[in-house]
Amino acid sequence: MKALITGASSGIGYEMAKVLSEKGYDLILVARRKKRLESLSKELKTNVEIYSYDLSSTFNCMKLYNKVKKENIDVLINNAGFGVFGEFIETNIDSELDLIDLNIKAVHVLTKLFLKDFSQINYGYILNVASSAGFMAGPLMASYYASKNYVLKLTEAINEELRVNKSNVYVGALCPGPVNTEFNDVADVNFSVKALSPVYVAKYAADKMFKRKMIIIPGFKIKMACFMTRFMSTRSLLKMTYKIQKRKGSD
Repeated sequence: MKALITGASSGIGYEMAKVLSEKGYDLILVARRKKRLESLSKELKTNVEIYSYDLSSTFNCMKLYNKVKKENIDVLINNAGFGVFGEFIETNIDSELDLIDLNIKAVHVLTKLFLKDFSQINYGYILNVASSAGFMAGPLMASYYASKNYVLKLTEAINEELRVNKSNVYVGALCPGPVNTEFNDVADVNFSVKALSPVYVAKYAADKMFKRKMIIIPGFKIKMACFMTRFMSTRSLLKMTYKIQKRKGSD
């Protein structure tokens, strides 16, 4: 058994590597920071391959796929991503384009390529890390929220296509709320509500993935919050989200 995890140098990806290694999966770990991956590999019980790629480059996504496509991968975890905080008129456009390339294009490319391979053998798991942000728009983090909307809706659509075709391939979305990772340092924010442990999120996500749950939301409070968004007007949601994001930036 073998799993490929992107964004494995920290946070959810880091902990997911430990969870899957405990389950007996050999691992292919991908991130920009090679030393972090090397350090992680020493903690794992199974065989590990490391690729130091910046997946915001579509060329690198294709390069990665071509490197590993013959390795009989069973599980793909699309975890790499980051956020940008601030009013849309003020945020750096280069950072936002990098965000789109990593959060959207890399997920799209790798999902498509591996899904084709998995479909040929009628087996495999793809878990795309979205966010509770994928259920709404996000003033002050407009690009990030929009990117996670893309990941969530793409995943839902593919899941239904597979269901209709009676495929045994799984594609699902992990939609956590705040998690104690390096995300807030990169986005330059502080979480305004209590964050979950990445260890808990990784274990919960793996359990639900292998149970083939389409949308995985760790934590009761976030689960209820996502549910309640169905009953709120768009304007009310926008006002609420703005206040939450504003607190992040000012904490």
